[in-house]
Amino acid sequence: MTNSTELRLRMLQAAEIQLAASGNDISTRAVCEAVGVGQPVLYRLFGDKAGLMSALVDHGYDRFIERKRHLAKTDDPVADLRAGWNDHIAFAVENPAIYRLMFSPTLGPQISAPRALLDLLTGTLERCAQAGVLLVSPALAAQRIRAACTGVALAILSRPDLYTDPDLSDSVRDSVFAGCIGASVQLPPDRRLGGTAVQLAALLREGPASVLGAEEQRLLLKWLDALGG
Repeated sequence: MTNSTELRLRMLQAAEIQLAASGNDISTRAVCEAVGVGQPVLYRLFGDKAGLMSALVDHGYDRFIERKRHLAKTDDPVADLRAGWNDHIAFAVENPAIYRLMFSPTLGPQISAPRALLDLLTGTLERCAQAGVLLVSPALAAQRIRAACTGVALAILSRPDLYTDPDLSDSVRDSVFAGCIGASVQLPPDRRLGGTAVQLAALLREGPASVLGAEEQRLLLKWLDALGG
C-alpha cells in the first residue's frame, strides 16, 4: 500500500473504533489524534466529516461483501441460503455500530455496494431455482429475504429490550423462506406451475437452449417470468 492508502485505512479503523465506542458519531479531531496527524490530512483524504462517514460506510460494505464471497458453497443451495442469513445476522451483532451506519436511512443512497450484496444473494437463489425449489423469481425472493433479514438485524441492534426472543432470527428466516422455497410436489397446481416456470427460466439463463433462436428464447423467458411471478 502507498503511504496515503495506509494512512487512509488507519484513519478509517480509528473512526470505526470511535463509532463503536460512541454508538452513533465520530469526532474528526479525535480520529486525527488517534492516528497522530493533523486535521488538514483528514480534509485532504476525505474532504470533510461527511466524506469520512461515507468512506466508513464503503469500508464496512467492502468487508461485508468480502466476507460473503468467502462463505462456503455446497451442493445444497437452500442450506447455503440459510447459512447466508445467519452470517448476515452474525455480522450485524459483531459490528453493531458500523452495521447501523451502513443501513442508516439518514445517509444518502449507496448504490453499488448494496446492489453487490443483493446480487450475491440472487446468485444463491438462482441455484435454488435451478434445483426446482424456488416458488417465485430469484429477484423477488432476494428482495423479500434481504428486507426481512435487514429488518431483523436492525430490530435486534436498536431495541434489544423489545426484541428479546432468542429464536427471533430463525423464526423470521423460516417464515420468509417458506413463502419462497418449497417442494413442488406438495404444492397446489397453480403454485407448482409457478415453481416449474421459475426453474425452467433459471436453467435457460444458465445454459441457453440450442434449439431456440435468441428472439424465441427472449419471448419464452418473458412468458416464464410472468408465470413465475
